[in-house]
Amino acid sequence: MPKRIAPLSEVRVNKAKPTDKEYKISDGGGLHLLITPSGGKLWRLKYRFDGKEKLLAFGSYPEISLAIARQRREETRKLLAFGQDPGEAKKAAKRAAAIEATSAFELVAHEWYEKNEAVWSAGHAATVKGRLNKDVFPAFGSKPVSAITASDVRAMLLKIEARGASETAVRIKIICGQVFRYAVATGRLEHDPSTALKSHEIFRKRVTRHHAAITDPKALAPLLMAIDEYQGTFVVKSALQLTPLLFVRPGELQKMEWSELDFEAALWSIPADRMKMKQPHVVPLAKQTLKIFKALQLVTGSGRYIFPGRTSSRPISNNSVNAALRYLGFDRDTVTGHGFRATARTILDEVLGFRVDLIEHQLAHAVRDPNGRAYNRTSFIDDRCQMMQAWADYLDTLKAGPKSAALDALPTLPLFKTTK
Repeated sequence: MPKRIAPLSEVRVNKAKPTDKEYKISDGGGLHLLITPSGGKLWRLKYRFDGKEKLLAFGSYPEISLAIARQRREETRKLLAFGQDPGEAKKAAKRAAAIEATSAFELVAHEWYEKNEAVWSAGHAATVKGRLNKDVFPAFGSKPVSAITASDVRAMLLKIEARGASETAVRIKIICGQVFRYAVATGRLEHDPSTALKSHEIFRKRVTRHHAAITDPKALAPLLMAIDEYQGTFVVKSALQLTPLLFVRPGELQKMEWSELDFEAALWSIPADRMKMKQPHVVPLAKQTLKIFKALQLVTGSGRYIFPGRTSSRPISNNSVNAALRYLGFDRDTVTGHGFRATARTILDEVLGFRVDLIEHQLAHAVRDPNGRAYNRTSFIDDRCQMMQAWADYLDTLKAGPKSAALDALPTLPLFKTTK
């Protein structure tokens, strides 16, 4: 009959002394205490799984007491009873703990931000960071992404809406969704909880405000005529006249530098750091546009900026064009500087019949080839030069009035889209 092993006691464990060789004292059921020559007392559990003998470490005494070691032995037996390898379960728990340690929403958001910051404009990056710091992190920044529920996100969004920032709430919902999807992609989350939240269901009905724009040629003509009659400073008037001709974003026009213009090639090259999507952009310059720039060169050509402000070290305000439009009597619900992009987009397509992909290129929107690759900044440059000249000529016909409003003189180019 096998000798019965007497279970350990706290007294026996405490009094166990090291020798010149390690030895172990057993508690039964595979659990034993390993005494090392240096005086360490380490809990070990011997077990068999899938026909192989294995060893599991529970930690050291006295940090792990006899009672806790026995409790872990019983937990191990239960895993074995359900056909699980306790050693593998321990490794999985460690991996999960390591993931959780780096899965707080704030940490994941910072990772996501750093990976995307390079392709954002400085302004957009600052806006995203500000919204995260102000509204999202205080709400659940310290929570693991896997512990954040749709209700958590909803409560945060409704709090933002309650202070009258409905548009900000919608934007923040988009940002949170992008962070959650990044967490899914990096193995820290199973699914994005924000997908359960539909903006039209959680937010009060709101009036969507777009950049006001005039897209009816008959209404555009008086505006163009008024711009030519503007009585403000020459620099602001020039910026105002160029806005419909170039239809770039206001910030891109405002910070134009003389070094970016190539009069001989009739091109304006906008550097990547001033573009919304951090990609360089080329704007062909029509004859009418070049004429305005050459007149400006006589006034501001000795400085850095084409449109200098009161001090030549800085450009005009990004609100200068809008302020000039208000001075002319056009309110913000009628037209904005940014709105001329929609004006050009609509009329070039629906009235002049240019191919949509050419228009999108010129608007610096992402356009991809049939294989999904983004076109570079000079794609279709010859066609775009013709389009920009035709656009400038068309604006002249509108300003000239009914006698020249007919567009018979405009060329029928292959870059026009086919219409039935």
